[in-house]
Amino acid sequence: MILLMGISGSGKGTQGALLAAKKNLKIISTGELLRTYGSDEHHARMSTGIFLADEEVTDLLNQALHDLSNQNGVILDGYPRRISQADWLLEQAATGRFKLEKVLYLLVSRGAVKARLLDRGRKDDHDVAIEKRFSEYEKGVLPVIEHLKEAGVPVIEVNGEQPVEDVHKAIMEAL
Repeated sequence: MILLMGISGSGKGTQGALLAAKKNLKIISTGELLRTYGSDEHHARMSTGIFLADEEVTDLLNQALHDLSNQNGVILDGYPRRISQADWLLEQAATGRFKLEKVLYLLVSRGAVKARLLDRGRKDDHDVAIEKRFSEYEKGVLPVIEHLKEAGVPVIEVNGEQPVEDVHKAIMEAL
C-alpha cells in the first residue's frame, strides 16, 4: 500500500492515475470512498460543507479494502488526514492485513497550488475555500506525515511543481 499525500492541487490525482496504470494498482481516493460507500446521510451532510468524522471515513475505507482481493496493491489518495486515521492504518499493518510500503509526499508551494486550483475553475475553488484547505492541511495532514515517518514508514518527498512527466519520473525512480 502506497499513501499519496499532498495538499489539494498538488497533483495527487494525476500522479496517482499514472502510478496506478504503470504498476497495476487500485487507487482509493477519499472522494471515491464517499461516492461509492457513503450513505444518503453522508452525502447530504457533505453537500452542506460538513466534514465526516474520522471514524466514518475510516469505516468507509475499511469497507472498500474488504472488497479488494489484494489490499497491498492500493494507492490511498487523501487518506489519512488525521493522526487517528494514520494510527488505524498502522494498527492494520501491524496485524499483517497489508504493508504500508511508502508515503509519496508531493511538495508544492502555496502560490503554485492556489494558481492550479483557480485555473481548474471548480465552484469550490475560490480564495476563502483555498485558504481553509491550507489551514486544514497544515493542522491535520502535516502532523500525519511526521507521525508516519516516526512510525517507520518511509516518506519520499517529490517536487510536485515540475512538469507532470518529471514528477512521474521522480516517483518511479523513488519506488
